Amino acid sequence: MRIYSLICVLTLFSCSANYHYRKALKKGLEPIISSDTIRIATIDSIPIVRHDTIVYEKYFSSKDTIVHYENVFVPKTRLETRIEYKIHRDTIRLETRVEVQRAKAQKQPNYFWLIIGVCALGFLMYMAGKLVNKFL
Repeated sequence: MRIYSLICVLTLFSCSANYHYRKALKKGLEPIISSDTIRIATIDSIPIVRHDTIVYEKYFSSKDTIVHYENVFVPKTRLETRIEYKIHRDTIRLETRVEVQRAKAQKQPNYFWLIIGVCALGFLMYMAGKLVNKFL
């Protein structure tokens, strides 16, 4: 039972993300501070009384705000790098397969050897017929 309580205590008091971030800042991490401009468009309608009726007029207004945020470069783990390399390698293999199949599909059949084979077979049958007629 003491082992379970020790494990629970260790998991409850583990290091937070803020601790690791401060530690990385001490070691020389320089976050890139970026800013972006966001335009917020609003539609306002104001009631105006005209000749016994209430008419709503619409006013379009926009405000620009600048948002600052920090970009922190997180290096990839060995597993992520390996998976990325595998995907790239498999993509290259598939592209080469497609190119080979395309080249085979575009290749024109060569009937030269077929014609020579048919002529040779015909000549052999002619000679065999002559031999059979000679000995019968």
